[in-house]
Amino acid sequence: MQQRTYTMHDQSFWRITLSLALASFFVFASMYAVQPLLPVFVKEFGVTVSESSLALSLTIIGLIIGLIVLGFLSDRHGRTVFIKLSLVGSVIPFFLIPISDSFFLLLILRLLQGFALAGLPAASLAYLSEEIDRKSVQVATALYISSNALGGMMGRVLTGYLTDHYSWEMSFYVLAVIGAIILAAVFFMLPKSQFFQSSEQTFSKDIKAFMFHLKNPTLLLIFGLGVVLQFSFTGIWTYLPFYLEEPPFSLSLKTISYMFFAYGLGVVGSPLAGWLASKIGLRKVRLAGIVVLSCGILMTLSGVLWLLIIGLCVACLGFFTAHSLTAASVSDQVTHHKGSASSLYLVSYYIGVSLGSTAMGPAWSMFGWTGLVLVAAILPAVFILFVRKQRKASHA
Repeated sequence: MQQRTYTMHDQSFWRITLSLALASFFVFASMYAVQPLLPVFVKEFGVTVSESSLALSLTIIGLIIGLIVLGFLSDRHGRTVFIKLSLVGSVIPFFLIPISDSFFLLLILRLLQGFALAGLPAASLAYLSEEIDRKSVQVATALYISSNALGGMMGRVLTGYLTDHYSWEMSFYVLAVIGAIILAAVFFMLPKSQFFQSSEQTFSKDIKAFMFHLKNPTLLLIFGLGVVLQFSFTGIWTYLPFYLEEPPFSLSLKTISYMFFAYGLGVVGSPLAGWLASKIGLRKVRLAGIVVLSCGILMTLSGVLWLLIIGLCVACLGFFTAHSLTAASVSDQVTHHKGSASSLYLVSYYIGVSLGSTAMGPAWSMFGWTGLVLVAAILPAVFILFVRKQRKASHA
């Protein structure tokens, strides 16, 4: 009997979709779980604010390396093996970190965890495109991406809540157990690849494809925008717990963790942006998203808590609008090697996460929340002006 790709009428379609949604939920929960805990690490281990932020930025550095290495390997050795190994490598550090009394060891384990986390995003979208019917793949992809945002949001909320009630170690153990359950479910449910074909291309040709895109000025500006957007957005959220635990707010970690529910607007922002872009144009909507992001960030300067919360929600709506359309514009700018171009955007995006979580440290240390917010709000606007100037120069 001839094999065929799965449609929404097939049980295997839903097994794939549910498996990847669960895996995505856990991977992104694991990635961002430490963000509300950074003030706790400062007190627990006696480190500086910038050193504490390495618990996130080193994870992202591991992820960036993993995206490149595991992306190449998944093209040669299959998709499902890297999806499963990603979950295994994500779960184990959560059991080990709580029993270590060294912040340096915590950072090493988070770096290794970040590398393991990359196995899922490196293989999952290719796996979906290979195994699922072209008319049904958009549904599976949308559910997968929604799980990214949901996992990132819930990982932050869960660790903040459990740490406030019990301890940060307990929050890691709970994540480990959740991950182990999801791992067992994925091992049981995820179907084997039917249509995977090992790449015969050499690593040197893969690298040449990457370098080809890095010579494209338009793509470089798009990659740069990805870095800047995430730099500003991550910078705000990384140092928010430090700001809110101090007067005049003096909030508990549990209450601070609830702020991350604002990420739920990402689920709304991305599809809304796509719909609006189809009506009035991608560039106009993307620019509007950047303006909304900056306005939302500036609103967090308010000393009134409810207005600050609204500012965080507005910033999330603007960020996910701008980010989703920036990612979509990558494919529009290339005619071949689209996969490597998308990978490079993903790498630039996570470089922004890493820089935003640690490089904003000096702004926080020297100028406090006001200085950090001004940098985060102004930088995207400055970059857009730079892009427009470059475009005018190229057409002159």
